[in-house]
Amino acid sequence: MSPKKAKDGKVSTFEATTREGLRRVVITGAGTINALGHDVASTLAAFREGRSGISQLDFRDVDRLSIQIGAQVHDWKPEDYFNRQQILLYDKFTQFTLLAAKQAVAQAGLNFAGKLGLNSGVVLGTAAGGMNTWDENYRTVYEEGKNRVHPFVVPKLMNNAAASHVSMEYGLRGPAFTVATACASSNHAMGLAFQMVRSGAAKVMLTGGSEAMLCFGGVKAWEGLRVMSKDACRPFSANRNGMVQGEGAGVFVFEDYENARARGAEILAEVVGFAMSSDAQDIVMPSAQGAERAIRGAMQDAGLNPEDIGYINAHGTGTAANDKTECAAVAHAFGHHADRLMISSTKSMHGHLIGGTGAVEMLACIMALRDGVIAPTIGYEEPDPECALDVVPNVAREARVDAVLSNAFAFGGLNAVIALRRV
Repeated sequence: MSPKKAKDGKVSTFEATTREGLRRVVITGAGTINALGHDVASTLAAFREGRSGISQLDFRDVDRLSIQIGAQVHDWKPEDYFNRQQILLYDKFTQFTLLAAKQAVAQAGLNFAGKLGLNSGVVLGTAAGGMNTWDENYRTVYEEGKNRVHPFVVPKLMNNAAASHVSMEYGLRGPAFTVATACASSNHAMGLAFQMVRSGAAKVMLTGGSEAMLCFGGVKAWEGLRVMSKDACRPFSANRNGMVQGEGAGVFVFEDYENARARGAEILAEVVGFAMSSDAQDIVMPSAQGAERAIRGAMQDAGLNPEDIGYINAHGTGTAANDKTECAAVAHAFGHHADRLMISSTKSMHGHLIGGTGAVEMLACIMALRDGVIAPTIGYEEPDPECALDVVPNVAREARVDAVLSNAFAFGGLNAVIALRRV
């Protein structure tokens, strides 16, 4: 990427994000489990093939639901990864997180013993936390008439359970907490992790998010909103009819660039900008202006011009309101360059993981930068004049991009956009 000047004279150079006092932040490890695969390699293969992980749901009382499809991790066997005591203590969302964290730490090759553990932390996103624990224990109390629940119910269901268990697993004694901002939770978490490493508050941060809301109570609640599709997820297609829920986790190692270089770590991408905004308008209807401000803010924080961005992993839920609002925001933020951008929604494949979704979508951003492969928006059938952007329909595309954005826009009008750059 060559240095460029924006209209306001802002210089887009490598030095712009290494200004005095701020450290460069890179990603050196990634892990995931979701409906597309139990690791990063299988997930990226599905992205390249444009393969969907959406299928018939399979859990207790699913026949009582109006919505019976989702991106479920069907072949999940916690006993393959955890002992009996751990399973009693870990809700499914914590199990997913620990598996993804294990993969990410292994790839990064980090050992947190000693001083590094004191200077490292974890910040994760989730919207619902231990929803399976809530659901199962409400059922036993109300339906079966039990008067007591297991003593571990509270430590299993609390939203910070996953972050706490990751901190204990690796001896991370720095910042450790959970962000709950609905569908933007993971992006908010990763953005805060980026800021902590960049400021020097932490040397290494494990970050990302997880969700496991695919249970009777979880899907029943979403049914009430009438934003769910009964047959498929078709973001940006004129005949889209709603979102499809998914489950899983994505965890990444964010660390100081100098730290990564000193030990010869493989750098997957550089995190260069983050911005968040609030619509302050409506609890469910998104605002194009709020999303646009987050997009512009992330580019400004990164010192990037609109022309530097080659790809956006869209929030792209497949609902009528979200998709057209996001396209309007992108069009306004990028001006004439919007017609040259590639923008795709991988929710069409892995479903909407709610609080964990931005973390799995981060993998598509890394794939675009590192492998030069743009994940497609599958299920696309009919052009929508209100979504007239290049949405990379149905088939993955080979293209070199130097900088990308990851969008996340949540119910409640909470927006979070992250900027990455190829190293």
